[in-house]
Amino acid sequence: MHLLSVNADFRYDPIYGLGVVTAFDRFMQGYRPEADKGSIFDAVCRALENDPQQYRQNAEQLKAEAASISADSFLVQIQDVSSAPVGMLFDTLRSVKDGSKFKYSRLFAIGLYTLLETMDASLVKEEARREQALKTLSEALSLSTDKVQKDLELYRGNLDKIAQAQIVLEDMLKADRKKKEEREKAKNAVTTPPNQEPT
Repeated sequence: MHLLSVNADFRYDPIYGLGVVTAFDRFMQGYRPEADKGSIFDAVCRALENDPQQYRQNAEQLKAEAASISADSFLVQIQDVSSAPVGMLFDTLRSVKDGSKFKYSRLFAIGLYTLLETMDASLVKEEARREQALKTLSEALSLSTDKVQKDLELYRGNLDKIAQAQIVLEDMLKADRKKKEEREKAKNAVTTPPNQEPT
């Protein structure tokens, strides 16, 4: 985010904002204490002199718009984005397509992926459909299809690694709790006189 913010061609857009929010929320899943996640997100945004509320509000609005359209319809409309409906989603895509100073980023790609996932969760799970949708989007927005697909493979791979790490961590915590309980039982058995209930 910092490297992008100092790039002369970078301009904030809501799809990038959605990518930031999605990446933060997914990579921070399982973080403890849960209550601190909001203040960490705020601190990340404010460190770059950005408004965290704008990121969250833009993300929610884009997801609401995406939920009201089918992925198939979206992929048809994106091919002639100039005549697509008015609204934050297509207005942002028009500005990307027409913008001479658009700076592509992995976070923008994550925003696009999140839109597709919101429209049709099964689409992003099926490799052939996902790759075709990303190709259509990339070509419509004059982005490198290879770059978008590689960035999203890295993102998906990292999500898988985090999910696996969370399972391992949860297993370790369960094993630790079990050991503590066993030690506590052993301690109570030693300190409790015979024929007397532990207190």
